[in-house]
Amino acid sequence: MQIQKKPSWLKKRLPSGPEYGKIATLISDSRLHTVCQEAKCPNVWECFSCKTATFLIMGPRCTRNCRFCAVAQGPPSPPDPEEPLRVAEAAEQMGLRYVVITSVTRDDLPDGGAGMFAETVAAVREKIPDALVELLIPDFQGDAAALRTVMNACPDVLNHNIETVHRLYSSVRPQAAYHRSLELLRRLKTYCPEIPAKSGLMIGLGETREEIRETLKDISEAGCSILTLGQYLQPSKEHLPVERFVPPEEFEEWRQIALDMGFLQAASGPFVRSSYHAKELYRLRNQEE
Repeated sequence: MQIQKKPSWLKKRLPSGPEYGKIATLISDSRLHTVCQEAKCPNVWECFSCKTATFLIMGPRCTRNCRFCAVAQGPPSPPDPEEPLRVAEAAEQMGLRYVVITSVTRDDLPDGGAGMFAETVAAVREKIPDALVELLIPDFQGDAAALRTVMNACPDVLNHNIETVHRLYSSVRPQAAYHRSLELLRRLKTYCPEIPAKSGLMIGLGETREEIRETLKDISEAGCSILTLGQYLQPSKEHLPVERFVPPEEFEEWRQIALDMGFLQAASGPFVRSSYHAKELYRLRNQEE
């Protein structure tokens, strides 16, 4: 299966300068991973050049095999107990005051890796006391106790992506469940209403306008105040093809629809990803409260 040629609005000039190499070297030397690299994010050059990154904890291999995602699938290694400290030290060396942490899905662990999230938040807070921390978490197979472990760590933002519309879950996310993810978002607002909830959606996988609208409504009613909307891009010939390249003006239309639905902040555009300009979205959201 061939990867479709991208339209003009999806072509990016790579930034120049020494910072990209410095961040890439720091990540490598610290024996860490980033979702920027493992998921082949189109913004990796921009973000590294701005001295920011999204840390990917618990290894580079995922126990699930979502058909949109470039992260490698396979038997993962046991969590490294020293990893939380290494993340904190790398964040400090990068000068970060807004630290975004995500993980592969670890269905092999009894708590789904919730404890490692909590330990990493604690390590970052100890090393950088004034840092804000955003977590992008998996669904923990619906385990409420695992979710409480993460919430008890008191992150400043909790993000869990819906990713796609209900109808497409069986082909896009066969090991996930739409309503399970919605229930996780609802629990976030029930257990810790003071922590902003965030979610994201890819478009371009064959969903209809009505399905997008219905999904945004579901996310909003679940209690999310921050939304990201971005273009799905096929990472390899083995992944799902792009059904449609969505023009920038349509993304702007969806941003306005989301705000009209009640989201306090929405980032919507071809290159928008879950953690793209996360600090700015958080700050703008707080200004709207």
